[in-house]
Amino acid sequence: MRSGRGNDTGLNAVERQAAYSLSGLFFLRMLGLFMILPVFAIYAEELPDVTPLLVGLAIGIYGLTQALLQIPFGMLSDRIGRKPVLIAGLLIFAVGSAVAAGADTIYEIILGRALQGSGAIAAVIMALAADLSREQRRLRIMAILGISIGIAFAVSMVMGPILNSWIGVPGIFWLTAVLALGGIGLVVFVVPTPAESHFHRDAEAVPGQFGKVLREPELLRLDFGIMTLHMSLTAMFLAYPLALRALVAENAHTWVYMPVMLLSMAAMIPFVILAESRRRMRPVFIGGVAALVGASMLMFGYHDSLAGMVLGLLIFFTAFNLLEATLPSLVAKIAPGERKGTAMGVYSSSQFMGAFLGGALGGWFHTRYGIDGTFLLCAAMAAIWLLVAWGMSEPDYLSNYLIPVGLLDEDQAFLLEGELKNLDGVAEAVIIPEDRVAYLKVDLKRVDQEVLDGYAVQG
Repeated sequence: MRSGRGNDTGLNAVERQAAYSLSGLFFLRMLGLFMILPVFAIYAEELPDVTPLLVGLAIGIYGLTQALLQIPFGMLSDRIGRKPVLIAGLLIFAVGSAVAAGADTIYEIILGRALQGSGAIAAVIMALAADLSREQRRLRIMAILGISIGIAFAVSMVMGPILNSWIGVPGIFWLTAVLALGGIGLVVFVVPTPAESHFHRDAEAVPGQFGKVLREPELLRLDFGIMTLHMSLTAMFLAYPLALRALVAENAHTWVYMPVMLLSMAAMIPFVILAESRRRMRPVFIGGVAALVGASMLMFGYHDSLAGMVLGLLIFFTAFNLLEATLPSLVAKIAPGERKGTAMGVYSSSQFMGAFLGGALGGWFHTRYGIDGTFLLCAAMAAIWLLVAWGMSEPDYLSNYLIPVGLLDEDQAFLLEGELKNLDGVAEAVIIPEDRVAYLKVDLKRVDQEVLDGYAVQG
C-alpha cells in the first residue's frame, strides 16, 4: 500500500475561507436573480405595450444566456485565470442590473435580464473552489456552495416583496447592481488566490465527453427533470403573484411567502433523510414529482381561495426543495467519477434552459388561457416528468471520492487501479495519469476512508 498524508478529516484554513467566501459570492448573485420573481408580474402590468409573453421572457431570458455561456466562461477561466473572469462576469451582471433598473419599457428589462445571465460565472466559481481544495475535501466545499444557493432562493422569496414595498422593482434592480459590485470586492479582497489554476474534470466540463454524457439515458432523465422543475417554477411565478393579489394586499405578500418557505424547508428534511440515509431514493423522488402535479392542480382549482393557494404553494415548495436537493445527488451517483464535471455542466445548463422555457411557454399560455391555463401548464409539465421519471431504477448508493496519487506512468496507474478496486466498498476506480488523481465510486457505509486516504500523495 502507498502511504501519504490523507488523514486530515477537516477543512484547512484556505478551504474554509474559500468555501464561505465563494458561498457569499453565490448568495449575492442568486439574490439578484431571484428577488424579482414574487413581484415582477405585478410590476410589469404598469409598463407600456406589455403582454404576458413579454413578462415571461423578462423573467426567464437570463436562463438562456446563462445556459449558453456558463461552460464557455469556465473554459475561458482555465486559460486566463479564475478571478479575471469572475470580475468580468460580475461587471456584466451589474451592467445588466443597471439597464433593467433604468428601463422604461419591457424590452429594455428583457435586455437587462439577458445581460444579467451573460455574467455566467457559476462554472467559474466551481472551478475556483476546486483549485482551492484538496481532492478528498472537495465534495464538502461543493455541498456548502449548494446550501448557499438554497438559502439565497428562500431569502429572495421573502425579501422581494419587502423590498418592493420600500424601493420598488427598479430599486431592487439597483440593489442587485450594488450586490454585484460587492461581489467584486469579495473576489478581490476575500476569496483566496490559488497558487495555480488547472483543469479539474470532476468540477468542469470536458468537451470530448459531451457525447458520452448525452447518450446516457439515466442522466438525460435527470437533465429533463431539472429543466422541467425550473420551467414549472418560472411559469408558476407568472400567475401566482397575480392570483395572490386578489386575495391578499400586495404589501402583505411577504407574510405568505415567509412561513411557506420556512415550513417547506423543514418539511423536506425528513424526506431527504429517508432518501439518502434509508436508501429510499426512488419512491421519495417519484413522490416529490407527484406532489408537484398535485400542488399545481390545487392552485389551478382553488386560486380564488387563500387557504388553497397557501397550501398549494407549501406543497409546491416542499417538493421543489426536495427535488432540488436530490437531483444533483442522483447525477453524482450515476455519472462516472471522471465524467462528473461534464455531467454536472450539462445538468446545470438544462436547469437554466428550463428557466427560459418556463418564462416563454408560461407567458404564451398566460396570454392565451389566463391564470388558470398557466397553473394547468405547470401541472401538465410535472405530469410529463412523472411519466419520464417512473422508469428510473433505484440508484446505486455510491459517492464520488477523489485521491491525489501523484505522477504515475500507465503501468503504475493500471496496477493501482486494480488495487483500489479490490478494496471493500470501492465499486469503480479510474486513474488518469495526467490528472494525477484517482476517481472512485465508493459505498460510504462500507468503505474505510482512512484506508483510502492512505493512498493519497500530497503535493
